[in-house]
Amino acid sequence: MDLSKVRLVVTDMDGTLLNTKGEVSDSFFELFKKFKANDIHFVAASGRQYDSITNKLASIVDDITIIAENGGIAKRGAEELLVTNLPAENTNQIIELLRGIDDVFVVLCGKKSSYIETKDATFIELFNEYYAAYEVVEDLTKVDKDDFVKIAVYHFESSEEHIYPSVKHLEDSLQVKVSGKNWLDLSHPNANKGYALKMLQDKLGISKSETMVFGDYNNDLEMLALADFSYAMENAHPNVIKIANYKTKSNDENGVEYILNKLIEAKES
Repeated sequence: MDLSKVRLVVTDMDGTLLNTKGEVSDSFFELFKKFKANDIHFVAASGRQYDSITNKLASIVDDITIIAENGGIAKRGAEELLVTNLPAENTNQIIELLRGIDDVFVVLCGKKSSYIETKDATFIELFNEYYAAYEVVEDLTKVDKDDFVKIAVYHFESSEEHIYPSVKHLEDSLQVKVSGKNWLDLSHPNANKGYALKMLQDKLGISKSETMVFGDYNNDLEMLALADFSYAMENAHPNVIKIANYKTKSNDENGVEYILNKLIEAKES
């Protein structure tokens, strides 16, 4: 395996670069200092809101590309690369459908902010980890001052078990992604991390054989397929382990940093 050819490193955030406390390790930031000198561009690709990702990576945000909202938004430094809006005619219908599912919390994700109509304190405390900019509104179907890129849905037990069966029929017209143990995302058919990553690869002139990707859940599948150096975390969903070419340690064992160390060694040898 010749890691020295890698020019693009892409990593998911939750369950991948972030540990279970939602932290980025100091060792990652030390490794990142060597990226520029070794002709490596870094991409953070997440279902998280853009502002939430920048909060986690504040010290390097001007030097990286961020793919947020599962591919709904992509920015390289201050340059906006991509905004893929949710079809406007579907938004309110989807919200009404989701309201009929027991024990779920709906987040309407816009370019400017995100919006929730629940006042459940337990959910809002958890929600604050993923969304830095948000408003609590009386009715999500009445919000009209933003461009919407995604609807995220949360269940405290399992999104795959309790939400997905009720929205699976929407897959013919929308991107329906179980993006974590508790989260499911609904967005434009083209709004996935792979679509945004392919656009960036083409823009930078970087091939699949020069790309390294790390992921842990189903919303990472499309981007893992765009890298010869594709890594599933030890803690990954079985679908991710099946599609990835390689496997690394868990997010709590700094699995991303473990491989990045090998990458830097290969570049500098």
